[in-house]
Amino acid sequence: MAAPQNGSSDAPAAKDEAHAGHGGGLRVVIVALIVNTLIAVFKFIAAAISGSTAMLAEAVHSLADTANQIFLLVGMRRSTRPPDYLHPFGYGTETYFWSFIVAGSIFTIGAIVSMWEGLEKIWHILHNTYHPHGDVRWAIVVLSVSILLELWSLRAAVSEFRHITRGRGLLKTIQDARDPTVITVLFEDVAAIFGLIIALVGILLAHYLHQPIWDALASVFVGVSLGVVAVFLGRESMSLLVGEAVPEEEHKHMVDVTAAFPGVLEVIHIRTLHIAPREVLGAFKLRFARDLTMDQLEVTINELESRLRSEFPHLRRIYIEPGFDESKGRDPQHH
Repeated sequence: MAAPQNGSSDAPAAKDEAHAGHGGGLRVVIVALIVNTLIAVFKFIAAAISGSTAMLAEAVHSLADTANQIFLLVGMRRSTRPPDYLHPFGYGTETYFWSFIVAGSIFTIGAIVSMWEGLEKIWHILHNTYHPHGDVRWAIVVLSVSILLELWSLRAAVSEFRHITRGRGLLKTIQDARDPTVITVLFEDVAAIFGLIIALVGILLAHYLHQPIWDALASVFVGVSLGVVAVFLGRESMSLLVGEAVPEEEHKHMVDVTAAFPGVLEVIHIRTLHIAPREVLGAFKLRFARDLTMDQLEVTINELESRLRSEFPHLRRIYIEPGFDESKGRDPQHH
């Protein structure tokens, strides 16, 4: 016997929660989109005027970041669609899919292009076929302004990140995060600021030392940093796509609440799965008191579901199966 929740009655609530849950992340993504669009335009202009490879790498980086914010917005929008016959649990995992696309975009558009441009320039320098051109002062000005704009975007991401940490450390928050949106924007902004500083240093060294190889090396380093961020975000998104349970502390609390409920003798197992950043499916196998009638068991299960939903609002899909631990066998005194 199982007591699932009514999917049709809870679908609107799930959709409303998804919209509410994306509130902070939506603001962060929109701020990042505006900033990266402006920066990308100025960087491409400065790259054309200055002839700097590092500047061009940074322009491509900002273009990739702009596309990434659009991907994240698409994922947010599509993930809020209500369940249907083909997708009875809704479309929440689209957030994870589009986050994975973002990681691929950072790697292919940002990392590979930046490293390619830098290595190509190094090749020309080593073979004495490179001819400097342009005014690097434009690149220096644009990079300096870009750092300030990226810091503004980073401030919004950090503010939202602090909101979701709830007193936990950085590594613990990243490990327990089930919404990749804020994490993605945060790491993008950190990588962007790091890349801007590297590009600025490379251009200054190339200009004042009259050694253009520093500009090319800066482009390569920007590409490497983007590659590292892309691999990290790709791993996180892939893990969420495959399916992750609730954090360990939350799972333990769920076990404690269930085990203490009247009529429950044993928690055999609880299996949880995030089907959206803030929507969890829970499958419970429990041993109930044998003296309960069928009607009493149904009431107990329904009351337990209400208790779990009040304690864990994101536990929106609950399936409870009465039974016993098959590895131990049925207790003879309860036959």
